[in-house]
Amino acid sequence: MLTEEAREQMVEQQVRAWEVLDERVLATFRRVPRELFVPAEHRYLAFADVAIPLPHGQHMLPPNVAGRVLQALALTGCEQVLEIGAGTGFLTACLAAEAASVRSLEIFPDLAELARTNLAAAGVAHAGVECADALELDSSTRYDAIALTASLPVYDERFQRLLSVGGRLFAVIGAPPVMEACVVRRVAEGAWSREIDPLINAPRPQEFTF
Repeated sequence: MLTEEAREQMVEQQVRAWEVLDERVLATFRRVPRELFVPAEHRYLAFADVAIPLPHGQHMLPPNVAGRVLQALALTGCEQVLEIGAGTGFLTACLAAEAASVRSLEIFPDLAELARTNLAAAGVAHAGVECADALELDSSTRYDAIALTASLPVYDERFQRLLSVGGRLFAVIGAPPVMEACVVRRVAEGAWSREIDPLINAPRPQEFTF
């Protein structure tokens, strides 16, 4: 199957079918070349509905999960975004296509370098990848949107404190077969709201460990 046909099938049969209906998000998936971010040995799976394995037991999010992240964050082009877990840089590139800037943290040096290389090859601007531990972040810096690419066995409130007022955070909480997509909004300086959406039999992102 030709690449563009496979990409369109991914958008329509995986991403849209998983209730990702935001046309801006779907356009991002059509525009960002996912195949450039998939390791060479797994490139034949670039448009498949699978979590592609990466070094250190990590995985590249399936397209439908990445689509849910983007839709939940509802980016408008002016946000300062924090991504925790760069992986190969694909979601980083998608976030950068919809926001003003992206700061992405990756704890594994080789994955951080891979993400930087892939982002450069794809010509992605205003996105930087740092090798850092997200659990040691300076809480004085605020972000308009935060994407956690690893699942949290139990919700951890430290990340929501990094939001600006009006900002939102996306995280996956729990363990299969039922996981929850959690969207947290900072509604005031000392107040947050949470929306929960069950993800039944969802593909499992890599877990954080504490």
